[in-house]
Amino acid sequence: MIILHGVSASPYVRKVITVLAMKQLPFEQKQQMPFARDAEFNKISPLGKIPALQDGDITLCDSTVICEYLEDTHPEINVYPTNHADKAKARWIEELAGSRVTELATGIFFQRFMRPMVFKQDPDEALVEKIIDKDLPPILDHLETLVPATDFLFGELQLADISLVSPFINASYANYTVDTQHWPQLSAFIDRVKTHPIMEPILEAEAKIMGFA
Repeated sequence: MIILHGVSASPYVRKVITVLAMKQLPFEQKQQMPFARDAEFNKISPLGKIPALQDGDITLCDSTVICEYLEDTHPEINVYPTNHADKAKARWIEELAGSRVTELATGIFFQRFMRPMVFKQDPDEALVEKIIDKDLPPILDHLETLVPATDFLFGELQLADISLVSPFINASYANYTVDTQHWPQLSAFIDRVKTHPIMEPILEAEAKIMGFA
């Protein structure tokens, strides 16, 4: 049995959960916060990061590494394009999403959700305003040109789509959504991914854990 360690609301954990669902692989999830002072978890994830995955004698950390492993070991349902050029592009989108997009979108989530709900601190609204008004728009402008007007990045829903949308799901928990007037194509794309039959039950289960349902 595959064991996945990590809290469902992490955009990186959500990536792996969705890939497991797409590949129809049963797994057990252990809700694990990152950087916890947990000696047993640190044996699995020496850096204290999530997600971590155990598959028999194999232990892996980092969402991209885990997803590539699942693609290699269970290739029957692809989550990456099979064309080499498209696969390279998909990996770049995954990297962009996992770095700058996540940094900004989850910055909103951290300030408006994590700080008041978990740390009992006031959010830094000046920082949130800077992210929304100055830092995010250039990235959103680029994504507006990147995402398709219909369907998904490479036809069917794949990992690149999930990676790109996952940080915005976190931002939505902090009452931020992409402006439909400024970035209509990106906004519609995010909605298509979130309402895909694979994603809907995952997000419904996550909302219950988060206390939104």
